[in-house]
Amino acid sequence: MVHPETRQSLILRLADAGDGDAWIEFERLYRPVIIRVAKARGLQEADAEDLAQQVLFSVSQAIHRWQPNDEQGRFRTWLRRVSENAVINAVTRGNQCVSTGDDAIRALIEQAPAPDGPDSRLVRTEYRREVFFWATREVRPEFSQGTWDAFWLTAVEEHDVQSVAARLGKNPGSVYAARSRVMQRIREKIEEFA
Repeated sequence: MVHPETRQSLILRLADAGDGDAWIEFERLYRPVIIRVAKARGLQEADAEDLAQQVLFSVSQAIHRWQPNDEQGRFRTWLRRVSENAVINAVTRGNQCVSTGDDAIRALIEQAPAPDGPDSRLVRTEYRREVFFWATREVRPEFSQGTWDAFWLTAVEEHDVQSVAARLGKNPGSVYAARSRVMQRIREKIEEFA
């Protein structure tokens, strides 16, 4: 599967604080990732929401300084490091930086890269999940309900093809074909994202 990178054009647009559409797109993609990672690390819903807000604010304050290079890596790597460090900081310090509004998270932006451990894998997984759901929202209007249901029930909910075919009144071959068409379109949309 393609692991999309944040589009360079979006990153450049983020540096323009007046480009609200860029920030809406960025927030729509990354906020759920940050929240899920924070919750997976033990933060409650409200604290995870606060942390996501703080991370996004910190990114907005520092985005004009971000430059791709071998030392710092890709944008997604940089943002993952910021998010991971913020979550770890919030968990280990009892959410102090979430509630105080201080510059603790902004300081995390300048820290060394996080190791490629379980937290990094969690962030990557959540990022891919969010890109997948973004792509499904984008392509959903292109398909009939029956085609979409054949895809969703077999590929996402992992029901067997025979039971889905019976449930939808289709033959198994048409369920496979519908699933394949939708999955191909999702792959294309993800490639467009990159």
